[in-house]
Amino acid sequence: MFIIMNNEKLNKNNFTLYAMKNYNNPSCSGVIEFYEDMNRIKYIKRLLGRYDNRGSLKHRLVLNHIIILQNMFGAEATTRILFFKIEDKYHSYLKSFLHYLKYLPLGGYLPEVELEKIPTDHKILKILNALGES
Repeated sequence: MFIIMNNEKLNKNNFTLYAMKNYNNPSCSGVIEFYEDMNRIKYIKRLLGRYDNRGSLKHRLVLNHIIILQNMFGAEATTRILFFKIEDKYHSYLKSFLHYLKYLPLGGYLPEVELEKIPTDHKILKILNALGES
């Protein structure tokens, strides 16, 4: 039997098992729905790429996708999955959203990345913090 330890870094070989182990969607009717839910990661990547290339940020849509993933996987697993699946060049954007949502681990440790070395994007944080003011 293949077991994933909590501090084991995600890789191509253990990723799907880790995601399935942490997946909790009572209305899920099968593996196809699991993979449809996993497609949200692609949508987030695309939205962060659009922000990187064009400066256009659909922040509410990014937040919605991350929150839905968190509802299915929990905050810790969602954070690990996103940092594993999303390219390093978008990590500062991702960290800003996860910081705003308070999904980052309290100790600041994730096996997949060194969080303290990833800067937050102050432009994104400013946009997100303005949401609470409106």
